[in-house]
Amino acid sequence: MYTREELCKVKQRKDLVQIAEQSGTDLSKIIRNQRYEEELRLLQTELVNLQRWVAKKKLRVAVLFEGRDAAGKGGSIKRFVEHLNPRSMRVVALSKPTEVESGQWYFRRYIKELPNPGEIVFFDRSWYNRTVVEPVMGFCNTEQYDRFMVQVPGFEHMLYEDGVILIKFWFSISKEEQKKRFKSRMKNPLKQWKFSPVDMKGQELWDRYTYYKEQMFSKTHTTFSPWIIVKTNNKREARLESIRYVLSQLPYQDRRLKNRTTILPDPNVVARYYRHIEQIDI
Repeated sequence: MYTREELCKVKQRKDLVQIAEQSGTDLSKIIRNQRYEEELRLLQTELVNLQRWVAKKKLRVAVLFEGRDAAGKGGSIKRFVEHLNPRSMRVVALSKPTEVESGQWYFRRYIKELPNPGEIVFFDRSWYNRTVVEPVMGFCNTEQYDRFMVQVPGFEHMLYEDGVILIKFWFSISKEEQKKRFKSRMKNPLKQWKFSPVDMKGQELWDRYTYYKEQMFSKTHTTFSPWIIVKTNNKREARLESIRYVLSQLPYQDRRLKNRTTILPDPNVVARYYRHIEQIDI
């Protein structure tokens, strides 16, 4: 983009901008990327401060990431944990239950993964597999599904009473954007491992996913454990705003952002669920 001669003349950032303007180069994408990286750096710094505070106060924090396939859950978790101390943080992404686990109380294998004092645990999918994916794909029967839906509010209320801080994200993606991301995964050899037979059914069974998702919200959205909807058609926006939401929910000390950015999430991107909230994965 710049020649060696041009770079040798550069002393300040404005010199680079001036050269680009003279050559007719569009810098808008570069500037957007730079702003995103800077914003992410500031928020990740705050996450480090938050983690120290959680460890000092011996708090237990669990953050659940749910949503349709390709909604960006894994990418967001990666940005959350990128600079955190692994000694007081974990990412939990359980595979399908073993034969023994299938015969146990459904919540048992998740209880073992709950945060210890001073720890933050990020769940890449959680016990809510039973509310959407399992009934849609036939991985559980009606009796198992109904029992879970009755038990989960009580289970989460016990966590609340015991002092566990539980944040539940639903990453909302449109059908068109999901299809686009599926195609991108199939073309990228580094991401093909993310694509599974279950993913292939995502578009075909879109309406059934929607039905069970709405059932989940209506029966498991509570005052003590609300669902937080994050619009994720814009991946970068979703990452930044979900981090802001977590930062805004905990009264940690030593906040250093001052006037450089805000920890308050954009209500057009992140909002608490209510029956008539605008979603993009309907």
